[in-house]
Amino acid sequence: MNVSKTTLALGLAALVATTPVSATNIVASIKPIELVVKAVAGDNMNVSTIVPPGSSPHNYSMKPSQRRALEQADAIFWVGPDMETFLSRLLGGTEFAGKVVAFTEPSAKEAKTHHEHDNDHHHGHDHGDGEDPHLWVDPGMALEMARAVHTRLSTLDGINTAELDANLERFEQNLHKAEQTIKASLSQLDGTSLFAYHNAFERFAEHYELDLAGVLTLNPELSPGARHIAEVQSKLRKANQPCLLTEPQFNRQWWRSITEGLHVTVSTWDPLATDIESTANGYIEFQQSIADAALECLPK
Repeated sequence: MNVSKTTLALGLAALVATTPVSATNIVASIKPIELVVKAVAGDNMNVSTIVPPGSSPHNYSMKPSQRRALEQADAIFWVGPDMETFLSRLLGGTEFAGKVVAFTEPSAKEAKTHHEHDNDHHHGHDHGDGEDPHLWVDPGMALEMARAVHTRLSTLDGINTAELDANLERFEQNLHKAEQTIKASLSQLDGTSLFAYHNAFERFAEHYELDLAGVLTLNPELSPGARHIAEVQSKLRKANQPCLLTEPQFNRQWWRSITEGLHVTVSTWDPLATDIESTANGYIEFQQSIADAALECLPK
């Protein structure tokens, strides 16, 4: 069979067009971490996420294909064992040593659990001990994470470190501008009492000096007890312009019963950035999405 030079050239061009510029494979545990990685890595590296949209990082069951993705990864980024509990054994062991970057250390409780070799299935999302693991909602912490990503990626073979440097610098500048804009807009919330579904919102509120008057549950996977519900309802009654910030990942039925009969504004924010496009600017858009949700609390 004769193949013309034109046909051959077109075929080669198509092959080049569909071949990734870089063979570097990076795995992030959850979408917000992917956004931070993309800000530094740019679009020339393959970045994938383990936990899919709509799933919780606390009790996710990993598929065999995702295990293979970890084995093939050049670098793996996760928050740590107090957040992605299903990865604790796997990434905390020696198999992936040298590939893994954790952004938090395990709490004393988690470390003790590993030491005693307890079963994985009892792990929960425990907010009662240790550091709040929702680092990524705080832009200051996100910048520190981005710097850690830069440090790790700079050690990989075939990496254009000058490009990484430029990406990190651009991210820092854009993040700073976004922070100033968001802080100015959130000043409108002075006098509004914000209530969060659980403490994922706390770091964002603290960074932007918002009045977080209460948190509905310490463990989002369990319905709160009657005593805690009564305390929250009391705070809601006494609050000035109370607004409840809910999350799409968790059961809504019980908080609806808590607020029944009370004049409470409800807004939804997504700490897992489900609908944010995975681009170099994705984290900035994520920050703006949280601010927009909070601004929905303003009196209409």
